[in-house]
Formats: sequence, C-alpha cells, structure tokens
Amino acid sequence: MGANQPVRLAVVGGVRGGSYSKSVAMLSDKVQMVAVCDLNEAVLNNWRLNNPGIKTYTDFNELLNDSSIDAVLLATPMMLHAKQAVQAMKAGKHVLSEVAAAHTIEDCWELVETVEQTGMIYMMAENFNYFRLNMMVKNMVDQGEFGEITHAECGYIHDLRAISHFEDSRLTWRGEMLRDYNGNNYPTHSLGPVCQWLGIHRGDEFDYMTTIVSKPSSQSGYFAETFGADHPGAKPDYWQQGDSSLTLIRTKQGAVIYLRNDFSSARPFNYAHFGLQGTKGAFLSARREGEDPLVWMDSRSPDRSHQGTVQWESIWELAPEYEHPSWKKDRAKAEEAGFGGDYFVMEEFVSAVLEGRRPAVDVYDAVAISCVFPLSVQSVAANGKPVEFPNFTKNRSKIKYV
Repeated sequence: MGANQPVRLAVVGGVRGGSYSKSVAMLSDKVQMVAVCDLNEAVLNNWRLNNPGIKTYTDFNELLNDSSIDAVLLATPMMLHAKQAVQAMKAGKHVLSEVAAAHTIEDCWELVETVEQTGMIYMMAENFNYFRLNMMVKNMVDQGEFGEITHAECGYIHDLRAISHFEDSRLTWRGEMLRDYNGNNYPTHSLGPVCQWLGIHRGDEFDYMTTIVSKPSSQSGYFAETFGADHPGAKPDYWQQGDSSLTLIRTKQGAVIYLRNDFSSARPFNYAHFGLQGTKGAFLSARREGEDPLVWMDSRSPDRSHQGTVQWESIWELAPEYEHPSWKKDRAKAEEAGFGGDYFVMEEFVSAVLEGRRPAVDVYDAVAISCVFPLSVQSVAANGKPVEFPNFTKNRSKIKYV
C-alpha cells in the first residue's frame, strides 16, 4: 500500500462480508474491495457477477500470499476469528474481525501478543458501538450529563433457534456452541457500547465477574418440536448451554454491569437492551418496536429525584442537542449502508490503517469483552465463583503500529 492510496481489502466469508459492500463503495477514496475468499463456489460466483475483476479464493492461505492485499475482513464463523486473525497479521495483513474476537483465553493472549509483535492494525467490527442511540448516549456521557457512572445493564436476547441448525438438523456453528459450552457465549454486542460509556481502557478496567445459567429447556423443546423426540437435541442434557446466562461484572473504579445473553427463549427480539445509571442521570433503551428510549437528567429536571416526582422523557427529544457529531455528519450514509453502524466501523478501520494509529476498538478492547465467554464458562463450572480478568494491557505502552 503506497502513500495516499486506498487500503486494498479482502473479504473472508462472502455472505456476511458482502454486507459491507455499500460502506466500501461510499469510502472509495480510502478503501477498495479487491478479493473475496469463501468455501462456497456459488457465493464466489455471485461476487464475480456483481464485482467484475475481483479476485476470488477458496483457500485462505493462498489469499494471504497475495501481496496486493493490505487488509482482511474476517466474516467467518466465530470460532475461527482468532486463529485467522493471527495468521493474517503474521502474513503482514491488517485485520478487521467480526465478533467475537476469540473464544478462549489462550487465543485472546495470542491475539494481543501478535499485534504487539507485528504492529499490524487490528480492530473488532463491533457495530453496536456505532448505533445512533448508543453514540448519542456516549456523547451525553462525555459531556458529563450522567455524572459518575455506577451501573450499566445490557442484554442480547434474541431467539436464534431457527439458525442453530441446517434443514437436515445438523448443527450450525451457533448450534455447536450451544451444545459444547455453558456460559455467556455472545457478550460483545452488549458490552461494546457499555465499555464506551464506562471508559474501559480509558480510565477504568474490568476487575472480576461471575456467571450463572438457567437450564436449557427452550432449546431442547424446540428440537423436539422441529425434528421429533428421537433427535438427540430433544434431550436437555444434549445441550451444555442453558437458555438464559446472567453475568455480573465489577470494574476497578467500582461500577457494576449486569449482562444477559439468551439465544433460545421464546419471546420477541430484544437484542439491543441497555440501561445506564449515574449520579446525575439515567437511561433506558426501548423494550419493543415503536417505544422510545428514555432518559432522565438532573440538570434538566425542575425537581430532585429523591422527591419522587421526576419523570422520564424521550431521548429523541434531545437529539438536536446531543446527537453524536458522526451521526450529524453522515447519518444518510450510515442508514443506507445498513446494520446501523457498519459504515462507521469501516470508516474507522481504514482510517486507522492509513494513519497508522490505534483504532477505536483495538485488540485490548476486543479481548476484554470477548474473554467474558471463556471466563463465564469457568465461573459457571464453579457454581458462579467470581473470576478475575487477565491483565491483557500490561505491554500496551510498547506497541508501535506500522
């Protein structure tokens, strides 16, 4: 990649990776999509049809040997992310990885050490950080409207049983995860925005956590209904993962976080549940479609909360004053690109590569929220025993990005 030239990006995982096409097109002065890698020839044919001249690969190793590629977007199954990211950085490629970054503590450490050794730019593509509402709340936090933050809650409550299997009942990677692990297995969408609000790695850090999990009744019941009582998945003991996983995290500055993850319970989607409590205000996300998120701030209230007379107001009423600058500037682009925050994810990643700087969600941020998965498995196995977070940032000051 020469000076002032766009980042030449390869997509690994052509289905989800394709959703970034609009964002890349909007950022053509900074990034070009030059290659795609996928195991499915039909997926590659679709890319060739819509992107004449694009290079296509079925072998990840061959793609990494291509010197005309500067960076890779990993949009592969979650359990592959860490190993592929390490391999790509060692091959001299910058990495934008879908969530989560890793699912073992060992992989988290290897990611960190590889970034420190190679100086390659690594960013986790946590698009929930860039949702309009979440960035607006961050802007309010940055302006001190909530005072000192003491509590946050978040949850990814999303009935995904229908995509835990293929039509012939074989398990997808999500189903295999539910079968093989019992913990809080998908924490990053929830914790990403909360980390922004609490200033994790920017004044505060995670300290310790504990997790408990319910029994797996919904998952087994669904398999019995869908594939019959003789299917192995119809038996509760086939699944390690319980329906609802509840994690409590305490930070070193004394804030507490409540995190719920639930892939299986029968209910309407609520995969973007958030709440925030500070000494001067509070925020609650909407519970359903058509309902406004709510906020109360002491600075705007004629009464004090301890009087019992204060009222919530819609946060959207405050958008003219507190809309995040990025959304003021590029709202139309972000909404056209889709997924709420993908445009800002891509813009931040390629800007960090071109400027040789720390990205907004760097490797330390990525492993901090991803390691909740393996730490929660440890805690559940020990009947909810608290476990400490590793000190992944101990060598952060020594890193030099290329």
